[in-house]
Amino acid sequence: MSRSPSIARWALGIVCATVFAGEAAAHAGGLSGTFKPVAVPSWLVVATGGGVIGASFLLTSLVTDHAFIRGVTEWRAALPTRTTARTVAVRGVRWLSVGVLAAIVMIGSTGPSVAAANLAIVGVWAGWWAGYTMTTYLVGNTWPAVNPWRPLAGLGALLRDRVLDRPTRRYPERLGAWPSVVGLVGLVWLEVISPIAQQPRTLVGVIAGYSVVTVAGAVVYGRETWFGVVDPIARVFRWYGRVAPLQRTGRGIEFVLPGGALADGRSGADETAFVVALLWVTTYDGLVATPAWATAIRTVVGWGLPPSAVYLGTAIAGFGCFLYIYRVAARWSRRTADTYVTARYLRDWFAPALVPIAAGYHLAHFLGYFLSLSPALVAVIAQPIAPPAAIRTLVLPAWFGTLQLAFVLAGHMLAVWVAHARSFAIFPGRLAPIRSQYPFVLVMVFYTVFSMWIVGQPYTQPPYL
Repeated sequence: MSRSPSIARWALGIVCATVFAGEAAAHAGGLSGTFKPVAVPSWLVVATGGGVIGASFLLTSLVTDHAFIRGVTEWRAALPTRTTARTVAVRGVRWLSVGVLAAIVMIGSTGPSVAAANLAIVGVWAGWWAGYTMTTYLVGNTWPAVNPWRPLAGLGALLRDRVLDRPTRRYPERLGAWPSVVGLVGLVWLEVISPIAQQPRTLVGVIAGYSVVTVAGAVVYGRETWFGVVDPIARVFRWYGRVAPLQRTGRGIEFVLPGGALADGRSGADETAFVVALLWVTTYDGLVATPAWATAIRTVVGWGLPPSAVYLGTAIAGFGCFLYIYRVAARWSRRTADTYVTARYLRDWFAPALVPIAAGYHLAHFLGYFLSLSPALVAVIAQPIAPPAAIRTLVLPAWFGTLQLAFVLAGHMLAVWVAHARSFAIFPGRLAPIRSQYPFVLVMVFYTVFSMWIVGQPYTQPPYL
């Protein structure tokens, strides 16, 4: 008698489950006809469910080892922390950049000989030197994470430690950042006088040579020393990155006003020279493409001088001229401020204020270049081996020239503000900081007029190249 109610309850439960299962399927099918019930008999659904449960019970009954059961129930897997995830992501991005570098070398060596159809040419000049460089001062410096030579130098350091068993050499402190100054001026001079912007094989040769020197130097002197003091590319991006609104600090990534990271800290004479060199090379790259330069170099070469020597001499003399003008401004600043602070200290203190000028001129000089070649960049990335026969480019509107001038002015206005902020950080009161800026503002006016004159000139193919 006692079992009858139990059997009745089981039967009632099965019937209810069958009915509700059918209703649920019909209700689900009412979502705009998206879902439809499966045509399976209800008795088969019930029998299958019961059979699966029974089979599961039989299988688990075979497991009787207490230790095994505890091991299964107590198993845990720790999720990666933010630091671990960031480390893995950075390493992945770095090795991805190595793959990109290898692809550029391979396509540059074996791909099309036409510059506009070769991934190496378009990728390096339009994608990297124009497009990527702009992100370093408009967004933030990501070069430490995507620098392809860092992981290669890491492999070299591993070989040095485990196979050769040799420590890193001590970098001569007397050299400071001067090698990067020479390297920056030399690289831009090489870019101007050589066909590395037109011939993919020549570009690959330069990339290979630069890679050997960079990796070897980082292995011998250590990655942090080499990329922090010697490597001109890494140092360009680090200085540009100080203009950007996103800055990495001890508290993580922080948003600052553009140029805010330039308001603190004092550089040495070598850092000052590098900042001036950065300003000069962006100017030099545009100067050699003006009609006035074409006339001048034809005259000088007519005197019997080799064209390559004229280009090199101009690169060196122009840098020396820019540096001399800036040093004269520092001496005048000491007089106008009527201070005991040395002219050398003022020279190094105000040098970071020049970086926004270089960034503004780079933006004015290369944004149009990047936009014009962006369709070609997309095409060669999509089809690097066999790009389209017709490579398209964009034609910029007539008003884009006005936008270029605005970029130059914006960079100089930001430079004036940075100099203003730095002057109040070193001088007391209100008048002394303002008086100290007079010579530097005059220098900035000179740079502004010169830069805007270059931007306003029609492009002329540099002679003898």
